[in-house]
Amino acid sequence: MPTGRVFQGAAVGLAAGLFALFLWGQGLLGPLEAITWQWRAGLFAKPVATSASIRIIALDQQSLDWGKRENGLSWPWPREVYDVILAFCRRGQAKVVALDVLFSESSLYGVADDQALINALGKHRPVVGSLALSTVDRGEGGWPDDIHVPALKLAGGSARPAPPRAASFAGGSFPVPEIANSFTLLANVTSIPDGDGVFRRVPPLTYFAGQPLPSLGLAAYLAANPASAGLAVGPDGVTVAGKIIPIDANGAGILRYRGPSGTYRTLSAAGIVQSELRLRSGEKPVIDPLELKDAYVFLGLTAPGLFDLRPTPIDGVYPGVEIHATMLDNLLNGDFLRDAPQGVTAFLTLFFAVLAGVLMRFCRTAWQSLLVCFLLSPLSVLVGFAAYPAGWWLPVAVIAFGVFLALGGGAILNFVVEGRQRRYIKRAFQQYLHPAVIEQLVSQPERLNLGGEKRQLTIFFADLQGFSSISEQLDPETLTALLNDFLTAMTDIIQGEGGTIDKYEGDAIVAFWNAPLVQNDHALRGVRAAIACQLKLAELRPDFRSRYGHDLFMRIGINTGPAVVGNLGSRHHFNYTMLGDAVNLAARIEGINKQFGTYTLISEMTLAALSDAELPVREISRVTVVGRSQPIRIYEPLVFSGEATGKWLACFAGGLAFYYRGRFAEAGDAFAAIAADDPPAAVYVEQCRRLSADPPAHWDGVWRLTAK
Repeated sequence: MPTGRVFQGAAVGLAAGLFALFLWGQGLLGPLEAITWQWRAGLFAKPVATSASIRIIALDQQSLDWGKRENGLSWPWPREVYDVILAFCRRGQAKVVALDVLFSESSLYGVADDQALINALGKHRPVVGSLALSTVDRGEGGWPDDIHVPALKLAGGSARPAPPRAASFAGGSFPVPEIANSFTLLANVTSIPDGDGVFRRVPPLTYFAGQPLPSLGLAAYLAANPASAGLAVGPDGVTVAGKIIPIDANGAGILRYRGPSGTYRTLSAAGIVQSELRLRSGEKPVIDPLELKDAYVFLGLTAPGLFDLRPTPIDGVYPGVEIHATMLDNLLNGDFLRDAPQGVTAFLTLFFAVLAGVLMRFCRTAWQSLLVCFLLSPLSVLVGFAAYPAGWWLPVAVIAFGVFLALGGGAILNFVVEGRQRRYIKRAFQQYLHPAVIEQLVSQPERLNLGGEKRQLTIFFADLQGFSSISEQLDPETLTALLNDFLTAMTDIIQGEGGTIDKYEGDAIVAFWNAPLVQNDHALRGVRAAIACQLKLAELRPDFRSRYGHDLFMRIGINTGPAVVGNLGSRHHFNYTMLGDAVNLAARIEGINKQFGTYTLISEMTLAALSDAELPVREISRVTVVGRSQPIRIYEPLVFSGEATGKWLACFAGGLAFYYRGRFAEAGDAFAAIAADDPPAAVYVEQCRRLSADPPAHWDGVWRLTAK
């Protein structure tokens, strides 16, 4: 794996992650996080076993309508009505009744009505009352002297612990003292929503004038379980009977909602009152009292006009009493949520951002980039979703935003760097390679080694026969047009076979295969290109004759062997070319054509590399060339076939066999039979005549060439 890409991608990811964390620290990603939290809360919201032990008695619109229609009651109802409701709860053997109703003023129906409620509270216990704290100091001057709140049972015997990070309030709305002192416990029903106005948290304990006050949900548990409800307060949470309520920096616990409004079994207050009155008259109740057996009962306001509806993550209109019921449910089940440690959030943000940056840096195509985006974008969100069932609020927005920035930054870096690399590759190879091959290099630059490297190449040398004399007879403009037409036609064929143009030297073409792209069939490609070039030139020959007054013939030499290939030259001007003995030999083979009257010759190394390719060839000779002492066999690829050709080839092969054995007279006779139509045979007839007249002392069958 290229380390440069890793470091570049990691740098982009690190920068993206740090910037996302900065935005998170400034609170700018809060709205996005709220949306993802709503998804999580809704997805995982479902009742649990403890949810069945909670009941809601709702002062709903139906109850208000019934009271007004049947009894002429307007809101607020007479407080004696609560005696009926509490009596029904006691009849049904409810564990506790928590009233999410404020009695902050004397009854409109007189002192007797207040006394009726006080008497009811004395008969039907335990009952939890409510008060509403406020951040605004209303001048109470401390805790009211005439309200006596039973002390909470606290671990260590401390009556007024002040836990770190607890929420404190400056003012409050208290019940009428006589009523307040009749409750088993007083509870705070005030919760402060998050910055977007949504209620996601409830403080289990709040403080006013140094007095700790439980929330309504916690108070309901404490009142129902006075013997076992030991309470301990620490910096990270409130422990109740061995169950911890984790708290945040503001002393609030994160609620795990069970579902939308109505998830808890809800009974209409009108039905409760009717049922109790019917039972007292010996009639069948509307609601069976056993509905409340061993239940934690909350009585609260759900009618729209009573203004106790709150937005929550799973329901935009959620009764406040159900928020308190949710807190109790979380306490009973021990599954409050807690904020993930900031260090974990920072680590995951940086980890996913760096991962996104590195992976994006290795993308080569649009679909690869889309695939990385498709995989990583939801992955960071899924981590946050996976943390929810485990009890953690892991911020998703900052992680996802870090990934988004890293993916975008990586894409931009790819565009800049890869664009520069693409331009470099195209500029470096546009003169050498077919556009399709260049596109392969652009899409897979790792296949390219721009430095020198040793490769097994098939090397192609081509030269026009007698071009020097032709050029002397043409003016520069005509000569240029001729060369351009010829070179264009040949180049198109070579590049069409995947060849790389090394250079043009006047009328000569030098090309090779198997670099810069690996081509396992490079020898076959080279020979096919040579045959196609000869056929194309034969096709164009009449046109060249009519336009330029000359027939054009081309000699081609091909060899296969190891060579050093790469960019050679200065730092600012270079050619992608090749060096090595195999290259020199290909050039010599091109020149051998002149000796034998052929137009295309390949070496025995190229023939061996053709593998199983069915290309007809004939052996021409064993030769040594200038600069090499080791002989090689050379072959002529053939583009014709047929019965006559088969006999003709057999005749040439027989003559060559006699020649190799030094039987020059017999070889000469065999070659003479086809010499009129075959230039190589005619060359051998003359050679055999000379050797017959002056036989060599030591014969090895090798034709030694003394000229290039």
